[in-house]
Amino acid sequence: MTTRELQEYWRGEKGCWRRVKLLFEISSARIEERKVSKFVMYQIVVIQTGSFDSNKAVLERRYSDFETLQKNLQKTFREEIEDVVFPRKHLTGNFTEEMISERKLAFKEYLSLLYAIRCVRRSREFIDFLTRPELREAFGCLRAGQYTKALDILVRVAPLLEKLTAHCPVMLVPALCAMVVCHRDLERPAEAFAAGERALQCLQAREGHRYYAPLLDAMIRLAYALGKDFASLQQRLEESQLRKPTLRGFTLKELTVREYLY
Repeated sequence: MTTRELQEYWRGEKGCWRRVKLLFEISSARIEERKVSKFVMYQIVVIQTGSFDSNKAVLERRYSDFETLQKNLQKTFREEIEDVVFPRKHLTGNFTEEMISERKLAFKEYLSLLYAIRCVRRSREFIDFLTRPELREAFGCLRAGQYTKALDILVRVAPLLEKLTAHCPVMLVPALCAMVVCHRDLERPAEAFAAGERALQCLQAREGHRYYAPLLDAMIRLAYALGKDFASLQQRLEESQLRKPTLRGFTLKELTVREYLY
Protein backbone atom coordinates (compact mmCIF):
# COMPACT_ATOMS: atom_id res chain seq x y z
CA MET A 1 0.00 0.00 0.00
CA THR A 2 1.09 3.56 -0.70
CA THR A 3 1.11 6.15 2.08
CA ARG A 4 -2.06 7.67 0.68
CA GLU A 5 -3.80 4.30 0.52
CA LEU A 6 -2.77 3.59 4.11
CA GLN A 7 -4.17 6.93 5.25
CA GLU A 8 -7.46 6.29 3.44
CA TYR A 9 -7.65 2.80 4.93
CA TRP A 10 -7.15 3.99 8.50
CA ARG A 11 -9.64 6.85 8.01
CA GLY A 12 -12.18 4.29 6.87
CA GLU A 13 -11.41 2.05 9.82
CA LYS A 14 -11.81 4.96 12.23
CA GLY A 15 -15.09 5.96 10.63
CA CYS A 16 -16.68 2.52 10.96
CA TRP A 17 -15.23 1.66 14.39
CA ARG A 18 -17.63 1.58 17.30
CA ARG A 19 -16.61 1.07 20.88
CA VAL A 20 -17.70 -2.26 22.28
CA LYS A 21 -19.16 -1.95 25.77
CA LEU A 22 -19.00 -4.97 28.04
CA LEU A 23 -20.93 -5.87 31.17
CA PHE A 24 -19.42 -8.13 33.83
CA GLU A 25 -21.39 -10.42 36.14
CA ILE A 26 -20.22 -12.95 38.72
CA SER A 27 -23.01 -15.42 38.15
CA SER A 28 -22.00 -18.11 40.60
CA ALA A 29 -19.23 -19.46 42.79
CA ARG A 30 -18.20 -22.91 43.91
CA ILE A 31 -15.77 -24.28 46.48
CA GLU A 32 -13.14 -26.56 45.00
CA GLU A 33 -11.07 -28.87 47.18
CA ARG A 34 -7.86 -30.54 46.08
CA LYS A 35 -5.34 -32.68 47.94
CA VAL A 36 -3.36 -29.77 49.32
CA SER A 37 -5.60 -26.76 48.68
CA LYS A 38 -9.11 -25.40 48.94
CA PHE A 39 -10.37 -22.33 47.10
CA VAL A 40 -13.42 -20.62 45.66
CA MET A 41 -13.86 -20.56 41.89
CA TYR A 42 -15.90 -17.60 40.60
CA GLN A 43 -17.83 -17.82 37.35
CA ILE A 44 -17.56 -14.62 35.30
CA VAL A 45 -20.06 -13.84 32.56
CA VAL A 46 -19.12 -11.16 30.03
CA ILE A 47 -21.89 -9.71 27.87
CA GLN A 48 -21.83 -7.04 25.20
CA THR A 49 -24.37 -4.33 25.99
CA GLY A 50 -26.63 -2.45 23.60
CA SER A 51 -27.82 -5.49 21.65
CA PHE A 52 -28.56 -9.18 22.06
CA ASP A 53 -25.27 -10.98 22.60
CA SER A 54 -25.40 -14.56 21.36
CA ASN A 55 -21.72 -15.01 22.19
CA LYS A 56 -21.62 -14.20 25.89
CA ALA A 57 -18.41 -15.43 27.47
CA VAL A 58 -18.38 -17.65 30.54
CA LEU A 59 -15.09 -18.24 32.35
CA GLU A 60 -13.87 -19.17 35.81
CA ARG A 61 -11.22 -17.50 37.95
CA ARG A 62 -10.15 -17.93 41.57
CA TYR A 63 -9.18 -15.27 44.10
CA SER A 64 -5.47 -15.69 43.36
CA ASP A 65 -6.11 -14.92 39.67
CA PHE A 66 -7.78 -11.63 40.59
CA GLU A 67 -4.93 -10.94 43.00
CA THR A 68 -2.33 -11.50 40.25
CA LEU A 69 -4.24 -9.14 37.96
CA GLN A 70 -4.23 -6.46 40.64
CA LYS A 71 -0.49 -6.81 41.24
CA ASN A 72 0.28 -6.70 37.52
CA LEU A 73 -1.87 -3.60 36.98
CA GLN A 74 -0.26 -1.81 39.91
CA LYS A 75 3.12 -2.11 38.19
CA THR A 76 1.96 -0.06 35.20
CA PHE A 77 -1.24 1.75 36.21
CA ARG A 78 -0.76 2.52 39.91
CA GLU A 79 -2.12 6.07 39.63
CA GLU A 80 -4.96 5.14 37.29
CA ILE A 81 -6.34 2.43 39.60
CA GLU A 82 -5.60 4.04 42.97
CA ASP A 83 -9.34 4.55 43.60
CA VAL A 84 -10.29 1.00 42.56
CA VAL A 85 -10.84 -1.09 45.68
CA PHE A 86 -9.57 -4.65 45.58
CA PRO A 87 -11.40 -7.16 47.85
CA ARG A 88 -9.17 -7.99 50.80
CA LYS A 89 -8.33 -11.53 51.78
CA HIS A 90 -9.24 -12.63 55.30
CA LEU A 91 -7.43 -15.05 57.56
CA THR A 92 -10.66 -16.91 58.32
CA GLY A 93 -14.20 -17.12 56.98
CA ASN A 94 -13.29 -17.10 53.29
CA PHE A 95 -15.55 -20.07 52.56
CA THR A 96 -18.74 -18.92 54.30
CA GLU A 97 -21.79 -18.28 52.16
CA GLU A 98 -21.88 -14.68 53.36
CA MET A 99 -18.25 -14.01 52.41
CA ILE A 100 -18.60 -15.66 48.99
CA SER A 101 -21.71 -13.58 48.22
CA GLU A 102 -19.86 -10.45 49.32
CA ARG A 103 -16.91 -11.32 47.12
CA LYS A 104 -19.13 -11.93 44.10
CA LEU A 105 -20.47 -8.38 44.32
CA ALA A 106 -17.03 -6.97 45.03
CA PHE A 107 -15.40 -8.68 42.04
CA LYS A 108 -18.22 -7.56 39.76
CA GLU A 109 -17.63 -3.97 40.87
CA TYR A 110 -13.86 -4.42 40.58
CA LEU A 111 -13.99 -5.62 36.95
CA SER A 112 -16.51 -2.95 35.99
CA LEU A 113 -14.34 -0.17 37.45
CA LEU A 114 -11.23 -1.49 35.70
CA TYR A 115 -13.08 -1.72 32.40
CA ALA A 116 -14.20 1.89 32.73
CA ILE A 117 -10.54 3.01 32.62
CA ARG A 118 -9.55 3.12 28.95
CA CYS A 119 -5.84 2.39 29.33
CA VAL A 120 -6.59 -0.52 31.65
CA ARG A 121 -9.26 -2.22 29.54
CA ARG A 122 -6.91 -2.05 26.55
CA SER A 123 -3.93 -3.35 28.50
CA ARG A 124 -2.31 -6.71 27.95
CA GLU A 125 -2.74 -7.45 31.67
CA PHE A 126 -6.53 -7.03 31.62
CA ILE A 127 -7.01 -8.87 28.32
CA ASP A 128 -4.76 -11.73 29.47
CA PHE A 129 -6.71 -12.11 32.72
CA LEU A 130 -9.91 -12.74 30.75
CA THR A 131 -8.50 -14.87 27.92
CA ARG A 132 -4.99 -16.23 28.49
CA PRO A 133 -5.80 -19.40 30.52
CA GLU A 134 -8.24 -20.56 27.83
CA LEU A 135 -5.86 -19.61 25.00
CA ARG A 136 -2.98 -21.44 26.67
CA GLU A 137 -5.14 -24.55 26.94
CA ALA A 138 -6.28 -24.26 23.31
CA PHE A 139 -2.76 -23.82 21.93
CA GLY A 140 -1.56 -26.66 24.15
CA CYS A 141 -4.19 -28.90 22.56
CA LEU A 142 -3.09 -27.72 19.12
CA ARG A 143 0.52 -28.67 19.88
CA ALA A 144 -0.67 -32.09 21.06
CA GLY A 145 -2.64 -32.64 17.85
CA GLN A 146 -5.97 -32.44 19.69
CA TYR A 147 -7.52 -30.20 17.06
CA THR A 148 -11.18 -30.78 17.90
CA LYS A 149 -10.64 -29.90 21.55
CA ALA A 150 -8.53 -26.89 20.59
CA LEU A 151 -11.31 -25.65 18.30
CA ASP A 152 -13.96 -26.10 20.99
CA ILE A 153 -11.99 -23.77 23.28
CA LEU A 154 -11.06 -21.28 20.55
CA VAL A 155 -14.67 -20.96 19.42
CA ARG A 156 -15.62 -19.99 22.98
CA VAL A 157 -12.78 -17.57 23.69
CA ALA A 158 -12.35 -15.90 20.27
CA PRO A 159 -15.58 -13.81 20.46
CA LEU A 160 -14.52 -12.37 23.83
CA LEU A 161 -11.00 -11.70 22.57
CA GLU A 162 -12.49 -9.94 19.55
CA LYS A 163 -14.58 -7.66 21.79
CA LEU A 164 -11.64 -6.87 24.05
CA THR A 165 -9.33 -6.07 21.14
CA ALA A 166 -11.71 -4.06 18.95
CA HIS A 167 -9.23 -1.17 19.22
CA CYS A 168 -6.44 -3.41 17.85
CA PRO A 169 -7.86 -6.30 15.74
CA VAL A 170 -4.39 -7.66 14.95
CA MET A 171 -4.29 -9.09 18.49
CA LEU A 172 -6.94 -11.61 17.36
CA VAL A 173 -4.78 -12.96 14.52
CA PRO A 174 -2.92 -15.77 16.37
CA ALA A 175 -6.22 -17.27 17.61
CA LEU A 176 -7.78 -17.08 14.13
CA CYS A 177 -4.68 -18.64 12.57
CA ALA A 178 -4.84 -21.44 15.13
CA MET A 179 -8.40 -22.07 13.95
CA VAL A 180 -7.15 -22.17 10.35
CA VAL A 181 -4.56 -24.82 11.27
CA CYS A 182 -7.04 -26.92 13.27
CA HIS A 183 -9.74 -26.88 10.59
CA ARG A 184 -7.20 -27.59 7.85
CA ASP A 185 -5.67 -30.55 9.68
CA LEU A 186 -9.16 -31.88 10.39
CA GLU A 187 -9.73 -31.71 6.61
CA ARG A 188 -12.28 -28.90 6.81
CA PRO A 189 -10.85 -26.57 4.14
CA ALA A 190 -13.96 -24.37 3.84
CA GLU A 191 -13.99 -23.59 7.58
CA ALA A 192 -10.23 -23.05 7.52
CA PHE A 193 -10.54 -20.63 4.61
CA ALA A 194 -13.31 -18.68 6.38
CA ALA A 195 -11.16 -18.28 9.50
CA GLY A 196 -8.23 -17.24 7.31
CA GLU A 197 -10.31 -14.54 5.63
CA ARG A 198 -11.13 -13.08 9.04
CA ALA A 199 -7.45 -13.12 9.97
CA LEU A 200 -6.51 -11.33 6.73
CA GLN A 201 -9.15 -8.68 7.45
CA CYS A 202 -7.53 -8.11 10.85
CA LEU A 203 -4.08 -7.82 9.28
CA GLN A 204 -5.04 -5.66 6.28
CA ALA A 205 -2.21 -3.16 5.88
CA ARG A 206 0.30 -4.91 8.15
CA GLU A 207 2.44 -6.62 5.51
CA GLY A 208 5.39 -6.75 7.89
CA HIS A 209 3.50 -8.73 10.50
CA ARG A 210 5.00 -12.17 11.19
CA TYR A 211 1.71 -13.89 10.28
CA TYR A 212 1.12 -12.05 6.99
CA ALA A 213 3.17 -14.17 4.56
CA PRO A 214 2.56 -17.58 6.23
CA LEU A 215 -1.19 -16.89 6.32
CA LEU A 216 -1.28 -15.87 2.67
CA ASP A 217 0.68 -18.98 1.73
CA ALA A 218 -1.80 -21.18 3.62
CA MET A 219 -4.75 -19.36 2.07
CA ILE A 220 -3.38 -19.87 -1.45
CA ARG A 221 -3.20 -23.61 -0.85
CA LEU A 222 -6.70 -23.68 0.65
CA ALA A 223 -8.15 -21.64 -2.21
CA TYR A 224 -6.59 -24.02 -4.72
CA ALA A 225 -8.01 -27.05 -2.88
CA LEU A 226 -11.48 -25.43 -2.77
CA GLY A 227 -11.42 -24.42 -6.44
CA LYS A 228 -11.45 -20.73 -5.50
CA ASP A 229 -9.58 -17.90 -7.19
CA PHE A 230 -6.11 -17.92 -5.65
CA ALA A 231 -4.45 -15.58 -8.17
CA SER A 232 -5.20 -12.43 -6.16
CA LEU A 233 -3.81 -14.02 -3.00
CA GLN A 234 -0.72 -15.12 -4.90
CA GLN A 235 -0.29 -11.60 -6.23
CA ARG A 236 -0.53 -10.10 -2.73
CA LEU A 237 2.11 -12.49 -1.47
CA GLU A 238 4.47 -11.83 -4.38
CA GLU A 239 4.07 -8.05 -4.11
CA SER A 240 4.74 -8.21 -0.39
CA GLN A 241 7.88 -10.26 -0.92
CA LEU A 242 9.09 -7.87 -3.61
CA ARG A 243 8.70 -4.92 -1.27
CA LYS A 244 10.33 -6.73 1.62
CA PRO A 245 12.35 -9.77 0.51
CA THR A 246 12.79 -12.36 3.26
CA LEU A 247 14.34 -15.76 3.59
CA ARG A 248 12.00 -18.70 4.01
CA GLY A 249 10.17 -18.16 7.27
CA PHE A 250 7.95 -20.32 9.41
CA THR A 251 4.86 -22.02 8.06
CA LEU A 252 1.53 -21.03 9.63
CA LYS A 253 1.52 -24.14 11.79
CA GLU A 254 5.13 -23.62 12.88
CA LEU A 255 4.17 -20.11 14.02
CA THR A 256 1.01 -21.05 15.90
CA VAL A 257 2.60 -23.87 17.91
CA ARG A 258 5.02 -21.29 19.33
CA GLU A 259 2.23 -19.19 20.82
CA TYR A 260 1.21 -19.26 24.51
CA LEU A 261 4.00 -21.57 25.62
CA TYR A 262 4.14 -19.92 29.06
